[in-house]
This record gives sequence, C-alpha cells and structure tokens, in this order.
Amino acid sequence: MLSFGRLVKKHILTETLGMFGGVTPYQVRLEGRIPRWGGLPHKRQLGSNALGPLGNRSMKMHENLEKKTDLDGQLTAWAADPDSFEKKAKRLARKWNRDGLELDLAGPDSWRKPSQAASTGRVASLEEQLRNEIDLIMTMDRVAEANLARRIEFSCLMLADALKAEGLTEADLESPSGGGSPCERLPKGICLRWKELQAQRTELVERNLYLALINVEKYAHFGVNRLDLIQEGSTALFRAVDGFDWRRGLLFRTYAVHWLFQAFRSYLYNFSNAVRIPVYMQKALKHVREALGRLGPDASPERIAELTGLPLHQVDGALAANSSTLSLDTPMSGGDMQGGLGNLIGAKGDGDPYDTSMEEGSLHESMRIALALLSARERYVLEKRFGFEQERAHTLSEVATEMGVSLERVRQIQVRALGKMKTHELKVAAEPFL
Repeated sequence: MLSFGRLVKKHILTETLGMFGGVTPYQVRLEGRIPRWGGLPHKRQLGSNALGPLGNRSMKMHENLEKKTDLDGQLTAWAADPDSFEKKAKRLARKWNRDGLELDLAGPDSWRKPSQAASTGRVASLEEQLRNEIDLIMTMDRVAEANLARRIEFSCLMLADALKAEGLTEADLESPSGGGSPCERLPKGICLRWKELQAQRTELVERNLYLALINVEKYAHFGVNRLDLIQEGSTALFRAVDGFDWRRGLLFRTYAVHWLFQAFRSYLYNFSNAVRIPVYMQKALKHVREALGRLGPDASPERIAELTGLPLHQVDGALAANSSTLSLDTPMSGGDMQGGLGNLIGAKGDGDPYDTSMEEGSLHESMRIALALLSARERYVLEKRFGFEQERAHTLSEVATEMGVSLERVRQIQVRALGKMKTHELKVAAEPFL
C-alpha cells in the first residue's frame, strides 16, 4: 500500500511528466517494482536456476548492459576538450544503438536514505510529509552532478540517433491527443532510449528538489498556497534540466535558481489575487508601493508619477488596484484551526443574522419604484392580479368585472405593464430574492 507522502510526491513529480505519458520510473517504484532498465533482475541477484527456462536468454540480454561508471569515465575524459565532446559522443551513441547496448541504471531508492518513521501522535500535513520525503533524498556533489549531466546529454544523442534511424523527429514523441506513452506507438529501440533519458532527467530533478523548498520561503508570504508554489518549482526544475550546460562549469543549483524564481513570480502574477490583475499593472503597482514607502501613504498621484516615471493614468490604475481580496474559502492552517476563513466569521447570538437593512435596497421599495413607471390603469391591474398591497391576488375575471372590460383586455394590459417593468434596477433588486 502506498504511503500518503509518496502519493504527494507522485502527484508533484510524476504528473510533471504527463506530457510524455505512460509508465515513468516513479510509477514503477511506487508500485513496488524496481527493475533495472534491462527489464529483468540482475544476474547477481538471481542464480541461473532461479531464472527458469528463460535463464540463458536473460543472461544474454544482460550482457548488453553497460555500467554507468564505465560510461562516466569515458565521457569525463572527453570533457577535457568540450569542443570535440559532442562529436565523439555522437559516434559512441551510434555504436551503442547499433550494438543494442543499454545503460544499467540504478533505481530511485539508490539515492534515498532509509526511512525512519517516528510516530508523533498526530497526522502530519501534506507539506510536512512532502518535506520529510525530500529530506530523505541524498544531494549530489559537483563531480556526480557533472557526470549525470553528461549522461543526460549522451542519452539525448542516443534518442536523437534512434529517431533519425526510424525516420522520425522529436515531435513524434508527443501524442496527438496529449496522452499516452511513446512506447505504445513507437519502436522498442526508441522506447528504451526515451525511458533512459527520462529516468536520468528525473534523478537530477529529484535530487535537487530541496531547492524548491528553500527558495519558496521568499514568496510564501504573498498569501498563496505553499504547495502550489512547490509544485510550480518542481516543474521549473525539469525546464532547468533541459537547459543546463555542464560546459559552463556552473553547479546545477546556481542555474536552476533562476528558473525557480521565474516560475514563482509567474505564478504570483497570475494566481496571487482572487481577481486577476494584468501583469503590466502588477509591475506598475510594485513601483507605486515603493514610492508610497518613501513618500508616505498620503502621497498624491502626481508626486508618485514624478518619482516612478510612470504615466499618471497608470499610477491612478495601480492605486485603484492596490487592495487585497481574500476569499472566504481560504484554508486556515496551524494550531487547531480547521476549515476556511468563512468559519471564523459569524454573527454573535442565536438570532437570525440576516437583516433587511444589510441590503442596498429592499424588494418592496424596488417594486414601488418600478410601479411608478406605469399608468394608473396598468398599476391597478398588476396590484389586483398579484396582490401587491392587497389582501389576496385576484383572477383575470374578477379584475375584468371590477373594471367593466373584457377578460382579454385585462390580459393585454397586464402583459404591457409587465413589459414596462423589466428595468435593470428592478432586476438587480429582485435577483437576491429569486
């Protein structure tokens, strides 16, 4: 049975790979199966008798597995000359594809510390469970990080060569419907290279997830959900992996932080307000707030425009938008608080909290205003027909008898009067009562 913390991790990391679809390394691990990428147990784990009738065939398949340590040594030697690295790596990639060699990749548990679950007597929050999961992941030093980055580039070259051999492009990896794994519709060789690449990309992301937790603190005070920010950061790490170049000599964390900040700011611009404010207005609002901090809260728009260099109309718009909107459904966390903010707001006492004085206008008053638009005859018909300020409602026949006209004539007067009363003011006033 899956732990809840692993389910959260599966949502944040495995869901990020949704554009590729299919079974990812995380799904394999979470389901309790941690095979090597050859698809069969390693020959050190099982004896020849334990493999059954397929033993000889299994051993033959695993002869094609190449240890990543051997590959790292070769790639590291070539890295001394970055200009010729790609050319040499391409030749090796074509050889591996031609010979059917596979990378012997370790499972995700190889870079995770043993879990030491301690019962605290209470249920941990989702964020606490996620933090505990990330704390178990071992970080990488500079050498291991550079080796993994070079293996990722090598896997990209192998995948590109496999696609070229089949007359395909990278666009063919994506499903036309947006779902499904490439393994469902592409040759086995391409599927293998794709899995190897995704496994290594995911390893680099997972072993740097702590960056999202550290840097989210700088933006969590803006009133947005911290888990949403962490998920945005996790997605940004995948984009950072695709753009990282080990030739620059930078640590991955130095490069990834810029992607994290960009993802956090983009999320704040689009989702930090209950009513979305355009990005250009939020940037102007930032300068206006800085000016208010210097000039004081009573500064005039003209002085703010002069200090910030913004047009006066833009300053006026920023000041109008300088108000916070908080949803009553905002979840409350910490202490014994449960539910949303709306649970903390309520009337004191046992009486009915509703009062007509809370309304901008009562239905009775709005009806009087609407009836004033009618002639005396039309108003008389509606008051009789619907019992407005009457003891009861009257039928068409009763109204026709009192007025000395035909029943059809009363109906026509009623229809014309109701048409006149379809005003915007009456619609707004009556809407809460409908």
